[in-house]
Amino acid sequence: MRLSTALATALSLLAAPAFAQSCGNDGSGFARWKQEFAPVAAASGVGAAGLQALANAQYSQSTINADRNQRGVRYELNEFIRIRLGSLDSFAGQARRVKSQNAAFFDSLESAYGVPTGILLAIHGMETGFGRNMGNTPVIDSITTVAYDCRRSDFFTPHAIAALILVDRGGLAANQRGAAHGEMGHTQFLPGNALRYGVDSNGDGRVDFYSMGDALASTANFLRQKGWQPGQPYQEGTANFRVLNDWNAATVYQQAIALSAVRIDG
Repeated sequence: MRLSTALATALSLLAAPAFAQSCGNDGSGFARWKQEFAPVAAASGVGAAGLQALANAQYSQSTINADRNQRGVRYELNEFIRIRLGSLDSFAGQARRVKSQNAAFFDSLESAYGVPTGILLAIHGMETGFGRNMGNTPVIDSITTVAYDCRRSDFFTPHAIAALILVDRGGLAANQRGAAHGEMGHTQFLPGNALRYGVDSNGDGRVDFYSMGDALASTANFLRQKGWQPGQPYQEGTANFRVLNDWNAATVYQQAIALSAVRIDG
């Protein structure tokens, strides 16, 4: 797939150093930061719609609250499964019902990318409850807030540019809601990853992470591009299990995906 100039520029920024501009630890400097950021965004390929979304962005205190209160995943596996999934069997039962509603689609993904349906549905269920809860914070507000915030502006600035490009490309509504740190859609992609790995599964000319088809095809593409080996095992200690670290760095999360997938596909 050939990348547009704007897309290629945005992706190159994912590894770029931070821009020399202000940051802040509260909302008092956010308006000034947006004014500084607008020409940086424009120079990075953001167009009129994205720049308007930036101008309208609001400082998200709920995002900052969530960011400051992160504790990481510290549960033992059994406790994590109980809290996140209820039980492996009940979670797998839900996933199999989703699978049965569109078995041909999931078969096509496995054929195209080599990622088992169970892995994709485990991720889908763990991230958003199979699409039931995709977040309540406007994506542009949250991603620009953490790009402005001094704690991790280096990491989030390229994702903010990517989100604005997604607005330009019609892949993200300016007021679309997502998770606290700008994660989007059915499987909670960060905007930069959405640009890099997004797949238009239904051929409508845009990648929509709020469409289950596009989101799951993109998830399969992400894992394959990260090194997933089709037809190979994925339990702990395997090469495919290590690929799950690129999805989520918490070992219990990876273990829960692999254990759930066995039951879903069993």
